[in-house]
Amino acid sequence: MEINGKIVQVLAEQSGNGRNGVWRKKEYILETGGNYPKKVCFTVWGDKIDQFNLQEGNQVNVGIELESREYNGKWYSDIKAWKVDKQGDSGAASESKSASMPDVSTFSEEGGDDVLPF
Repeated sequence: MEINGKIVQVLAEQSGNGRNGVWRKKEYILETGGNYPKKVCFTVWGDKIDQFNLQEGNQVNVGIELESREYNGKWYSDIKAWKVDKQGDSGAASESKSASMPDVSTFSEEGGDDVLPF
């Protein structure tokens, strides 16, 4: 799923220790366009914080994953970013795409046919 808009607020980075080691996350507020703009808070985890390098004012197209979970009878939802394309900045857009998805065109068999790596 994708959502696009403008980054209107960057929240402070959070970190801690979990059962799998040290974690870090940063949340961003994106405002959609159109007649009825909405504000959406999404989270970027780990090394992607540095990779995406999002700043207030960036126009972005964000690939997101939605997940909800129950805790003590209440439901909580997360919006996690896995890909970010900055609009109007073609270098950063291709950089974030290549980091989130492998380039399948480099995989081939001896016969010359392109194949996926999985």
